[in-house]
Amino acid sequence: MDKERIILIGGGGHCKVVIDAVRLSGEYEIEGIIDPGLEPGSDVMGVPVLGGDEILAEVYNKGVKNAFIAVGSVGDCTIRKAIHKKIKGVGFNVPVIRHPETVVANDVELGEGSFVAASVTINTGTKIGENVIINTSSSIDHDCQIGDFAHISPGTILSGEVRIGDSSHIGAKSVVNQVISIGEECIIGSGSVVTRDIPSGSKAFGSPCKIRGRVNEG
Repeated sequence: MDKERIILIGGGGHCKVVIDAVRLSGEYEIEGIIDPGLEPGSDVMGVPVLGGDEILAEVYNKGVKNAFIAVGSVGDCTIRKAIHKKIKGVGFNVPVIRHPETVVANDVELGEGSFVAASVTINTGTKIGENVIINTSSSIDHDCQIGDFAHISPGTILSGEVRIGDSSHIGAKSVVNQVISIGEECIIGSGSVVTRDIPSGSKAFGSPCKIRGRVNEG
């Protein structure tokens, strides 16, 4: 039986991780990459660059009904949100991409367009929003809630019943203690230990975590 075809939006470093996961999962055939910053006819890991956003409708009308956002996010989800709106407007289905070497409890809810990288563990009762990145070797304990467009960086540990707000970025190898809530549009620095709630719009760093300003202060 033929695999469904999928295009990837964005051809940078995160795209390579997505390509690897798609290939290993065997669920989709990658048609190509859409990226206005790359030369059409070039390739990323053997996947051809088809062109820019202007050909999205053409690709869809040729029968490719799946698209996935392969653009990473480091503290700013604006681009990912814009891409999501655009591809949904064309009519694309935006599936979950999950590396086969993950441990995800049967009752975990994975939102549309989310990415679960290699060696991730997600325990029972957890709910993941739309277009969330759960990056390599992260550990998400029971009954966590992660909002839309959040980014959980490599090696992060979320203890039980943690809440992460929409569009927040949790830096690499951070630890968030149990029953902690982190608001929307926060940036938690790499290696941080979060021992208390963090209000929306905060930049927080260190061990224990200290707030050093608001995201919207520029």
